[in-house]
Amino acid sequence: MAETGKIVTAIDIGSSKIVTLVGESGEAEGDFAVVGVGIVPSRGMKRGQIVNVNEVTQAIRESVDGAERSSATKISAALVSMAGNHIQSQNSHGAVAIGRGEQGVTQEDINRVLEAAQAVTVPNNREVIHVIPRHFKIDEQDGVRHPMGMLGYRLEAQTNIVTASSTQFRISTNVCIRPR
Repeated sequence: MAETGKIVTAIDIGSSKIVTLVGESGEAEGDFAVVGVGIVPSRGMKRGQIVNVNEVTQAIRESVDGAERSSATKISAALVSMAGNHIQSQNSHGAVAIGRGEQGVTQEDINRVLEAAQAVTVPNNREVIHVIPRHFKIDEQDGVRHPMGMLGYRLEAQTNIVTASSTQFRISTNVCIRPR
């Protein structure tokens, strides 16, 4: 059962507009309602890249302020979405040994295999910002979505590795976490 009243905030930083949504979970699984919205024209962005930090920062603040007013909620954290040609992805594969008798796959095993899949060559001017597991394989069983607790000797992961321009990523991070 979903935790009722849980507030989640998302900010989408685009080249044409910046949107902040505040949502609240309901009683039923998957029950979610948007309770606040802030939409402002984007400033300081061009083709998905920040070209003026101060303008983007101000536009984000205005969007967040609008969402706070319409939801009567103080926003302290948010999921942030940003796209552009500085974001790239590539598929990768990792494998680790897990044979420990009857214990089965642990979260530590999953973390280790995702870390192994991350061992790809990334240029100095790029940073890994996300590793998305596509599916797992335990021994010869392919297509596993949730390997936790399954028994086997070898755990493999097919992943999608998302990278960003180091410069744009650092600028974006600084813009989104600036104190108000």
